[in-house]
Amino acid sequence: MNNLFKKGDTKEYFGMVNDSDIASFDSGNVHPVLSTFALGRNAEWVCRLFVIDMKEPDEEGIGTFLEIEHKSPAFIDETVRYTGKFDELNGNNVICSFKAEVGQRLIATGRTGQKIMKKEKINQIFNSIRGEGQ
Repeated sequence: MNNLFKKGDTKEYFGMVNDSDIASFDSGNVHPVLSTFALGRNAEWVCRLFVIDMKEPDEEGIGTFLEIEHKSPAFIDETVRYTGKFDELNGNNVICSFKAEVGQRLIATGRTGQKIMKKEKINQIFNSIRGEGQ
């Protein structure tokens, strides 16, 4: 792993809200706005952009937490700007904060954690949990 970043460095990702992003469950659609679930996916992505630059070819990032404070709706066909901010590297744990905005309207804030590990170690953990290789 290479730490190329310092506290406060940022990455951006832009995503347009579409029908597959709306608040929906097995019982049907709830609201025709960006769901907290889809917002979380995109927040993790903008923060993963740091991990992609930091990890070695034999390493991968794995999510450890996601915190979202959803503040305002984003409607279908609106473009959301996600800004990830590098907060800290604690061992192999990458901690970032993010905000999501449509123009000047704040949609959400939060934090994510991702751990950078050897791919082989991740596979060992997964296989152990599945009961394989015993």
